[in-house]
Parts: sequence; C-alpha cells; structure tokens
Amino acid sequence: MLRYTIRRLGQLVLVVFVLSILLFAWLRMLPGGPVSALLGDRATPQARAALEEALGLDQPLHLQYFKFLGRAITGDFGTSTGVQRGDPALEVFLTRFPATLELSIFALLLAVLVGIPVGYLAARRRGGWLDNISISWSLVGVAVPVFFLAFLLKYVFAVQLGVLPASGRQDVAINATRVTGFYVLDGLLTREWDASWNALVHLVLPAIALSTIPFAVIFRITRAAVLDVMDEDYVRTARAKGLAGMVIRRRHILHNAMLPVVTTIGLQTGALLAGAVLTERVFNIPGVGEAVALGFERKDFPVLQVVILASAMVYVLVNLVVDLSYALIDPRLRTR
Repeated sequence: MLRYTIRRLGQLVLVVFVLSILLFAWLRMLPGGPVSALLGDRATPQARAALEEALGLDQPLHLQYFKFLGRAITGDFGTSTGVQRGDPALEVFLTRFPATLELSIFALLLAVLVGIPVGYLAARRRGGWLDNISISWSLVGVAVPVFFLAFLLKYVFAVQLGVLPASGRQDVAINATRVTGFYVLDGLLTREWDASWNALVHLVLPAIALSTIPFAVIFRITRAAVLDVMDEDYVRTARAKGLAGMVIRRRHILHNAMLPVVTTIGLQTGALLAGAVLTERVFNIPGVGEAVALGFERKDFPVLQVVILASAMVYVLVNLVVDLSYALIDPRLRTR
C-alpha cells in the first residue's frame, strides 16, 4: 500500500507540473494581457514598455515561467488587478475557496445520498415505475444546463414563492462570528444556531442546481453496477447456499458494486468545481467560481493563475484519495 501511495503521489506532482506549464502558456496567449489590464488599451507605447520591463514580460517565455514557478512555490502569485485590486492573488483564492468548497460539499452530499440509494432500488426493481421515473429524471439532469436550472429554481422558489433566499451566503443582518470561512460550520462551532441555519437555507437552491449532473451520473453508474453484480455467479451461489438476503445485498452486491461508484464520485468533484462558476454567478455567491468569471472579465491574470492551478490541485488530490480508497476496497489494484 505504501508503494502504491508513493507512486500515485509522484504522478500527482507530474500532473501539477505539466498543468502549470499549460496554464502559464495559455494565459499569456489570451488577448490583452496584464499590461492592458493595468494601463488600459489607450496607454502609450512608452508606458507599456516600461510596465512590461517592470513585470519581466520582456524576457523570454521560459525565463518568465521559471520565475513564476519559483514565486509560486513560496505562495507568491502576484497581486490582483481586477477581482480584488491590490490584494495578493493567493489571498483572493483563500478567502473565496471556503464558499465554493462548502457549496460543492453540500451538492455532492445531496447527489450521493440520493443517487446511490435510488440507483440501487432502481436496479432491484428493474423495469418498474421507480426505475423508469429515475432514468427519466437522470436524463433531464444531464440535459438541462446548470445555469438554466439555477435561474428556474431561483425564479420559482425565491421570487414567486419566497420560501428560500435568492442570493448570497447569509443574510446581511446576521452578525455572525467568522472562524473557518465555512458559514454553516462557523455557526455550529460558535453555537450561533440561527446563523448556521440561515447559511444552510442559503445553500439549498444552489446545491440542488449544482448537484443535478453528479446525481444523474452517480445514479446511472450505481444502477448499472448493481445490475452487473446481481448477475454474477457468486451472487447466485450465495443465494443457493441459503444466505440471508440482507447478507447477500451487503457483502456481495453492494460491496462489489461500490467500486466504480467510488471512482465516479471522485471524478464528479471536477464537474462540481466547473459548475460552481455558473451557479455562483446566478446566486451571487462570492466564491472561486465568481472569481474566475470576474478574472476573465477584468483580465486579472494573477488571480486566474492561482485559482485555476489551486482548483486543479484540489481536484487531483481528491482523485488521489479516491484512488487510495479504491485500492483499500480492491487489494488487487495495489499490485498494478
């Protein structure tokens, strides 16, 4: 297991290194660049040349990359030029990341807690009304764009019915104590139950909108995996031996069917981070997704660099944890 973990960590470092090269080159190929973002399009050639020299943009690209890499290792990604002008880009990410992570965790929990049981029950009752309805809803979840569903939920439940908040992470009238940046957790830690409940209510609509695609994927993978396992010879043998139905379902069906589901859950983390860009814009949540959108609008390249690179690292780390858990479930993978 230790050797498998070390090998996966080495692959992680390589992936992040290659990603940093691609990200660095891609951002510098975008039109405008940081000079135009700082000086504007009407800046004189002399002013542009002076700023390029001050920022080191007049140097060869490979030298710029190694200087960027050296600063990035120490946590220096530059200063925000548009999202939060004057603040360190890393600080912009750290202050906004809890909002995105909190939303993603609740969306993933919703997708998992609904998708796995429904997928299992749909497989056990293949061809029944639950199976047909679940498949139809999963197709709708994949087909309907996240931003359209977000606007629809906001219009119906916030504007028309007024039962849920339309935007933000918490009511501005609540003077809550900030500890971790996760508003629901902060309320629990400080025993400010009203603040925690208010933050949780604000998560309902964006979490539902963001969880639709992960739910559809997890449901379909669970259903397909359970159907495959139910037809295996060892399940028939267990039934022939007279084992209790609960034992067969827990030890033989669910245990083996969860292998592809665990991998799917890890992969859906990337979908959540990507979908958060649109969801946070619709519900006005000051998270990483909103920072990415504002970064492109205002050409804030330092913020884009740290946000995209850090988000990718989180995605890779989550998948590393999934791979390790997969190896724990199936020991055969440790020798591959």
